Amino acid sequence: MAKLYFYYASMNAGKSALLLQTAFNYRERGMDVSLWTAAVDNRPAFGAINSRIGLTSDAHRFTPETDVAARLRDEAAGRGPADPKLACVLVDEAQFLTRDQVWQLARLTDRHDIPVICYGLRTDFQGQLWSGSAALLGIADKLVEMKAVCHCGRKATMNQRVDDAGEPVTHGAQTEIGGNERYVAVCRTHFVSDPADPT
Repeated sequence: MAKLYFYYASMNAGKSALLLQTAFNYRERGMDVSLWTAAVDNRPAFGAINSRIGLTSDAHRFTPETDVAARLRDEAAGRGPADPKLACVLVDEAQFLTRDQVWQLARLTDRHDIPVICYGLRTDFQGQLWSGSAALLGIADKLVEMKAVCHCGRKATMNQRVDDAGEPVTHGAQTEIGGNERYVAVCRTHFVSDPADPT
């Protein structure tokens, strides 16, 4: 029985690299996969799915308006008799999915017996759940926490936005695209630490 999976972590935990490794594993066995990522990241020179260790792949892109289920049905309908059946759907940046899109993916899993594996951030730079992540945490069949490391050596669970001087930013829009120059994965202690607060 296929399942809906959610692999979540802070930044720099290797989510995109694991997604691309999973896609490679399926394809090496002659199986077809459908890769998806959020259209919000449109930085120049970025492939659709880019890992920090240099792996990259093109993918379908979704916006909040995308009917992911309909697009996947169209993709399946376009397959010829000799084409392999869709074996798996892999979604990067799953935090940007809407609640409805998460349910679309769940129904795809339940009705068509196709595993869907989502990878994304659990929380934003203020420690708030993303809508896609909240829906996945609520209904996914399997939750897998991936590990990143804070500069102190503890497990990094938070995404800290920083300014050009490397100082924490605590206010602003939920979505601001950036890499290591804008975000640092930290443990909760360093996420909330305030040098002026003795407690």
